[in-house]
Amino acid sequence: MSVDDFRSSRRPSPLGGRKPTKADLAQFANADPESIDDVLPHESDPSVRLRLLIVGINPGLWTAAVNAPFARPGNRFWPSLHRAGLTDHEVDASRGLDPRDEAELLARGIGITNIVGRATARADELSKQELRDGAARLVRRAQALRPKCVAIAGITAFRIGFSQPKAQIGQQDTTTIPGWPDDVALHVVPQPSGLNAHFTVDSLAAIWADLWKSIGESG
Repeated sequence: MSVDDFRSSRRPSPLGGRKPTKADLAQFANADPESIDDVLPHESDPSVRLRLLIVGINPGLWTAAVNAPFARPGNRFWPSLHRAGLTDHEVDASRGLDPRDEAELLARGIGITNIVGRATARADELSKQELRDGAARLVRRAQALRPKCVAIAGITAFRIGFSQPKAQIGQQDTTTIPGWPDDVALHVVPQPSGLNAHFTVDSLAAIWADLWKSIGESG
């Protein structure tokens, strides 16, 4: 299906295309386990196989308010993806994800989801059990979707959720993760939030570019 023919199954922004206020954000600090829709191929087309499934830790309040991944201004995710060549322009998701941008991502074989669906102001508000339960769901999702590669954006959450206390940024040994499919590579990349001062847009872009190249070279 062409981008022009694409019809998104995701809900539009609850705010109707405007940026959220502080009062808006407070409303999304709740227990909803599905506060944002994933960016994934339609279930009606099982022939589509993702090249890359990007996994955030959990939605921030801004992200939940506009139902768009990595939406908060200042997050380095979309600028770094564009600089790495994974998108043909810098996506602005601050008011919601344009269906054309969703279509472009899926056409390139890129999907986006989260370990935990509950929105919080900070990822460290999640409990260890939430991360473990989310990791188990991600294993099942990897089994069902069979992307070429899964990239989890956040080393601390990965260590807790997958019981890998010594894990480092980069490709992971999936033989230590029960149930992980043999044909799905697993990488951990840095958290792109503006709160992570250890990485810049350029350094994140270099990581994404290397990862995308490795997927292409793997067939």
